[in-house]
Amino acid sequence: MVLVLSDDEVATLVDLPSLAPVVEDALVKQGRGEVERPARPHYDVGTGLDGPEPLGMGLAMPAYVHGEPYFATKLVGVHEGNAERGLPTIHAQVVLADARTGEPVSFMNGGRITNARTGCIGGLAARELAAAEPLRVGVLGAGTQARWQTRAIAALCAVDSVSIYSPSDSRHDCAADLRGHGIPAEAVDSAEAAVENSNVVVTATTSTEPVFPADALSPGTLVIAVGAYTAEMQELEPGVFDRAARVFADVPEEVAEIGDLLATDLSAEDLIPLSAVFEGEAGRESAEEILVVESVGTAVLDVAAAAAVYESATEEGVGTEQSF
Repeated sequence: MVLVLSDDEVATLVDLPSLAPVVEDALVKQGRGEVERPARPHYDVGTGLDGPEPLGMGLAMPAYVHGEPYFATKLVGVHEGNAERGLPTIHAQVVLADARTGEPVSFMNGGRITNARTGCIGGLAARELAAAEPLRVGVLGAGTQARWQTRAIAALCAVDSVSIYSPSDSRHDCAADLRGHGIPAEAVDSAEAAVENSNVVVTATTSTEPVFPADALSPGTLVIAVGAYTAEMQELEPGVFDRAARVFADVPEEVAEIGDLLATDLSAEDLIPLSAVFEGEAGRESAEEILVVESVGTAVLDVAAAAAVYESATEEGVGTEQSF
């Protein structure tokens, strides 16, 4: 039997304070090389349906953490045109299987799992690397991940204020949504207003050019950049890295290939694995340092998070069992 979990059911099982240590442990094991994380293939889809151009992109993201009872593959579809259809841009499903036998054990909606595990990266980074609490958080972007990053930071740290900026009016909806979660958030009218006087700055956009000026950063600021994941995407201008004492990355070799880093002279060897922070091998050395954390995501977090959700579901009797 395979346990099928809908998005609404996953929502009842995802708890950020409980998920954060799962994400931390997975990143530590990834840093130690105790995982299997094949290259994630991506390919055009929809070519020839409505014309010669592709309509979207498909991805497969497999992973296994050594010693764990499950392995998983996340299947993703990215269709930018879905906004015009009133549909989410990204659809994701996770297939979880028994590591001893290969038998499938669960098929679950992967969107919320992806959002929550990515949010936990920002929350953990803020917990470990912010100069002091309570935090004053500036957020560039107002979409789904901007909200999850902020929620995770608030779940793991004391937050005094959150300033949200996006060029669209969505910043007001984002702030209202966060206030609904008990987070003191407000929309502001410029990127500078979001960044100035913040000691944690989060960028969660799909931008292809820098989203704030480097000189707006105050000494001691932690910058958490999660939006750019391709060579064409860029959120941070080179000046941010010039001012940074250290740059951390969840997957250094992949972060080195995104637009943020390609605009600098930095290479993968210059990036510190985020896992080193959790191992106590690296971190903040003074209250005045500007630090940068770059994240592109890793399937290792998907399998760890999905396994935790599945185990919670079986304990709480959530989901529908389906013969397969």
